[in-house]
Amino acid sequence: MESGILWELHAQPCRFGELKRLLPGISEKMLIQQLRELEADGIVHREVFHEVPPRVEYSETKLGTTLNEALAPLAAWGDRHAKRVDAARKKAEAAK
Repeated sequence: MESGILWELHAQPCRFGELKRLLPGISEKMLIQQLRELEADGIVHREVFHEVPPRVEYSETKLGTTLNEALAPLAAWGDRHAKRVDAARKKAEAAK
């Protein structure tokens, strides 16, 4: 799921709620955990705006950008072979 978070942050900085909506399959707890890990690794930047109410935005760092670039060919492979992988998975599940 980390790559999904990074993919969404590649387009633009996002607030937590925006990320939650963009990644419907992730729980709030898991999203918080993943964001903290990505921030600790220097892949995501967390910026707190001292406003009322407080606002926090997450964005991709330069290191995160290079990781996203490295993951792009893997995403392209997934897009090209998604139907084949899905068919194989359904066949394996049916055989159980």
